[in-house]
Amino acid sequence: QVQLVESGGGLVQPGGSLRLSCAASGSIVSISSMGWYRQAPGKQRELVAVITSGGSTNYADSVKGRFTISRDNAKNTVHLQMNSLKPEDTAVYYCNADLLYRNSGGYNRRESWGQGTQVTVSS
Repeated sequence: QVQLVESGGGLVQPGGSLRLSCAASGSIVSISSMGWYRQAPGKQRELVAVITSGGSTNYADSVKGRFTISRDNAKNTVHLQMNSLKPEDTAVYYCNADLLYRNSGGYNRRESWGQGTQVTVSS
C-alpha cells in the first residue's frame, strides 16, 4: 500500500557526484522522517543521512561535508546529493521513511524501505 522508489544510482569515478532521489507513494497521512541507509557486501546496513519533517538533519561522520540530504514534504520526496565520492561509498543505498499511513483497518505507523539503488565508485 505504501511504496518507496529510489532513483539516481549508477557508476561514477572517484571525486564525482550523484544525486539520489526517493519518492514515497500510497495512502500516506504523514512522514515524520526520511533517510538513506547503505549496505556494502559483507557489511551491516548503516545510516547515511536522515532528515525530519522539520528539516533537522543527521549524517554519518564518514559523509559529513560531502553529502547533503534534503526533502520536499509536499511531494513526499527525499534527495541525497553526493559529492566527492570515494570508492568506500560503493554500496546499495536504501531509502527509509518513518510514516503514518491509512488502510482499511485504520491508521498505522511503520518504517518503509525502498528496493535499493546501486552506487558504484570506481576508476
